[in-house]
Amino acid sequence: MFLEIVTPGKKVFEGEVNIVTFPGTDGSFQVLNDHAPLISTLREGTLTYKGKEGESDVMITGGVVEVLHNKVIVLADGLQKN
Repeated sequence: MFLEIVTPGKKVFEGEVNIVTFPGTDGSFQVLNDHAPLISTLREGTLTYKGKEGESDVMITGGVVEVLHNKVIVLADGLQKN
């Protein structure tokens, strides 16, 4: 499936992934290929995705995710500072 992560200031990631784990407002959840359509709010936390290059983490401050037809779009409020 195709994942795109954007903030108001920049595009953080776009590419093919196998699985994405989100910090949902009501708890963490995962999205796999062929997932049912979904819109959810996200809380501050770690968004993890796994693709051919391995696993990567993005620390977000909150946002919204939309899943539709094997395309996942994350509109993050911002990124957490390390």
